[in-house]
Amino acid sequence: MKSSYLFLAPGFEEVEALTPVDVMRRAGIDVKTVSVTASRDVEGAHGVTVKADMTFDEADFSDCDWLVLPGGMPGATNLYECKPLCSLLLKHNAEGGHIAAICASPAVVLGGLGLLDGKEATCYPGFESVAPKSIFPDRKVVVSGNIVTANGPSSALVFALAIVAEAMGDSVAKQVGEGMLFYEKYL
Repeated sequence: MKSSYLFLAPGFEEVEALTPVDVMRRAGIDVKTVSVTASRDVEGAHGVTVKADMTFDEADFSDCDWLVLPGGMPGATNLYECKPLCSLLLKHNAEGGHIAAICASPAVVLGGLGLLDGKEATCYPGFESVAPKSIFPDRKVVVSGNIVTANGPSSALVFALAIVAEAMGDSVAKQVGEGMLFYEKYL
């Protein structure tokens, strides 16, 4: 199985980072957390420090399946300012790789890179103007080709289950959701 990577930058939204990691691991997806700084310790937007599995420089992305971006501010801006990450996202997208982003990151990072141009996406309300070439339906989660986006912290579980559904199928997502006492449709 290929590996998936979730990126942590100072100021990331904790629930948007840790919920996808937890849910993806429950589904059997090999997901690793990656700090975009020189330190594995990354402080979130609400003072929670998380020890990443590795730093960006330590990671080998040759076996990459999913690249996942939590939101939060200034976390999304810090992700966008990480040029090696931006290069990786552009390359991964060009190769048809899967990308998922939540909260401000769809607009700030993916919109900033032009990856949402002409595509449906969702983001934290008020950030739509950062990605003016995107189409923003009023939904918690949007799957548009190889890209999954979600609108914010309260959608973190639905976002994570949508990633699982895209990666492993609806039945696995349903099973994982029910194991967490979540019985609603995730899209």
